[in-house]
Amino acid sequence: MSDVSNIVSPAEREALFRACAWFRALAPAHQALVLGAARAERVPDGACVARRNAPADFWLGVHTGLLKLAIYNESGRSCTFSGVPPGGWFGEGSVIKRELRKYDVVAIQPSLVMQVPAHTFHELLASSLPFSRFVIDQLNNRMGEFIASIQNHRLLDPDARVAQSLAQLFNPNLYPSTDLALPISQEELGYLTGLSRQRVNQALQSLADQGMLALAYNQIRVLDLERLRRHGLDQL
Repeated sequence: MSDVSNIVSPAEREALFRACAWFRALAPAHQALVLGAARAERVPDGACVARRNAPADFWLGVHTGLLKLAIYNESGRSCTFSGVPPGGWFGEGSVIKRELRKYDVVAIQPSLVMQVPAHTFHELLASSLPFSRFVIDQLNNRMGEFIASIQNHRLLDPDARVAQSLAQLFNPNLYPSTDLALPISQEELGYLTGLSRQRVNQALQSLADQGMLALAYNQIRVLDLERLRRHGLDQL
């Protein structure tokens, strides 16, 4: 992420941060600290936002678009850990431990990504109680998400895996800005589930036939979020 022309203006950046609940909870001095150091940048589809085994220099958030957290081996095979839709912030674990990032961060849609430098993150963590509480909640919810992802991948059938992968993108604690009309393609959903596009298509058609979703080109509208969240859990 280095093209200067894609970096948003200070006024736009301030508006982006003021839309974040955690930022609005900060004291004015801490808000000024963030705005003086943070930045936001537009990245294209397929761009590598942050690399595995590189220093975790930033805490990252998504304003628009969709990112995936994944690893790739030497043969090109990949494993996707999570998708991050609008409103999501991530990477606090590596920043807190001052360690190398453990995954690649890749845009699977054109995205607007927000970045808080690690040194600013640590200063907030040490001096802002509202920020510390937010980070603790983030870590707790993130742990729950990853446990559920492993459980779902190992124990659920493909239709249920697709349902649960979609439902995870609507976690109000981690992704408060996700719209019920989710702009995501079957290929992109395949990245998140580890399934082929064809198998994802079959699962989506089944979920649509059951009245949980409505499908359009590169868009999935959730009609019954609670049913989607429960779908397949009887297999556990």
